[in-house]
Amino acid sequence: MKSWFKRILTAGALSLAVGAASFSLSTHAVAQDKPAAEASAPAAATAPAPAAAAAPAAAPAAAAAPAAAPAAAAPAAPTPNKGDTAWLLVCTAFVILMTLPGLALFYGGLVRSKNMLSVLMQCLVIFSLVSLLWAIYGYSFAFTEGNAFFGGTDRLFMKGLTVDAVAATFSKGVVVPELAYFAFQLAFAAITCALIIGAFAERAKFSAVLLFVVLWFTFSYLPIAHMVWFWPGPDAYTDAAAGAAATAKGGWLFQKGALDYAGGTVVHINAAVAGLVGAFLFGKRIGFGREAIRPHSLTFTMVGASLLWFGWFGFNAGSGLEANGAAGLAFVNTLLATAAAVLSWTFGEWIGKGKPSMLGGASGAVAGLVAITPAAGFVGPMGSIALGLIAGLLCLWGVTGLKRMLGMDDSLDVFGVHGVGGILGALLTGVFAAPSLGGTGVYDYVANKVADDYSIAGQVWIQLQGVLTTIIWSGVVAFIAYKLVDMLIGLRVPEEEEREGLDITSHGETAYEA
Repeated sequence: MKSWFKRILTAGALSLAVGAASFSLSTHAVAQDKPAAEASAPAAATAPAPAAAAAPAAAPAAAAAPAAAPAAAAPAAPTPNKGDTAWLLVCTAFVILMTLPGLALFYGGLVRSKNMLSVLMQCLVIFSLVSLLWAIYGYSFAFTEGNAFFGGTDRLFMKGLTVDAVAATFSKGVVVPELAYFAFQLAFAAITCALIIGAFAERAKFSAVLLFVVLWFTFSYLPIAHMVWFWPGPDAYTDAAAGAAATAKGGWLFQKGALDYAGGTVVHINAAVAGLVGAFLFGKRIGFGREAIRPHSLTFTMVGASLLWFGWFGFNAGSGLEANGAAGLAFVNTLLATAAAVLSWTFGEWIGKGKPSMLGGASGAVAGLVAITPAAGFVGPMGSIALGLIAGLLCLWGVTGLKRMLGMDDSLDVFGVHGVGGILGALLTGVFAAPSLGGTGVYDYVANKVADDYSIAGQVWIQLQGVLTTIIWSGVVAFIAYKLVDMLIGLRVPEEEEREGLDITSHGETAYEA
């Protein structure tokens, strides 16, 4: 009976999450059936409206004209560029590759052989679960106009997402198909949720993982994504007054001016904090600190890290939504920062431990990728190298010294790499984005040029607010979600199941035949 009840609760998680729509507290100032990224299309259509409106004003003088006289033709709606569309679709496939099989293999190689399939299964099913949640309500709550913290209901069940719907990019008058943007952001949401499982690998109930993901995705990922990335699009910035009004409709951290090119806060800090809380609440693995718990296949881990690096080019370079120079900059920065982090981690470990390890090199690559994520399109190539060098060393400390200080069993070092690297990257974005240091600065969409008043100290303060907001929000939501799951179905498998391995006890299979 208890097993049957658990299945009912887990299957009912989807209905529980859909009910969160009532929590959105949407307050629509205008009747706009558009997500943030799509807002450029209506903005482009309405920008000429004042000039067109002058025609009816002159009507009395031309009252004798036939009623059938044709009205002034409305400006044509923007048409998606085929090159941008193709680029975004390819980048979406790259990001999907990061989870399946990239992250799955990276994590799978790090656990013991008796738990290999459990990690693969969690990555696969989390990706599938989040995909459906994204279609039902996730995209709407993240990328439509609501309030500063939560989006609205305009895109529930993908309402209005037709082949003709378009989404804004970061250039005025340039759009991409909204379905492509929907899929790109779906892939981001999925890998964020999958990242968390590394913190409590080898001891979590499969049903508990799925129920937690539903709750955390709904109440942490979606609000943070909305707070950081939602805005009305560049075409809304026609003059100072319109720009101020448009900014006021954006997410809370967007309004403050926080910079996050591809997810330093939304993805990495968000997931890492949830993982850290989970590591404490799940408790340590049996034998942790008393017996050797070693990765069973660093070959898989290396293959997974390589796939992550490959897919990350789509993750970062695709986040500008256009195939242009900004994409090239993000691509190059992703390459250089990661290479720098591999070297700094490797040499740091070589000096500190006497031998450089394959695991260290692979971890260094991920550390560099994490750190450059928020900065990819904002910093110059030399800034990306500096960021990568710092990230490799700091994340090495994160998985050794910091981990010992905290005294927790973060199984696959989610916080040490994604948390430390994400925080570092978010803060240093404020430094290296400065034009004086080779960065791009901040673009003024009203003046249509890079702003002249960039302040490193001021931007770092804004970045810090974004970091602290994400840490607190994700930490509180994760704690509540874990406690709810523990009350309903329990978080951790029994000791005998953990000792035997989750592959057999949870899934009835083994990765390797004896």
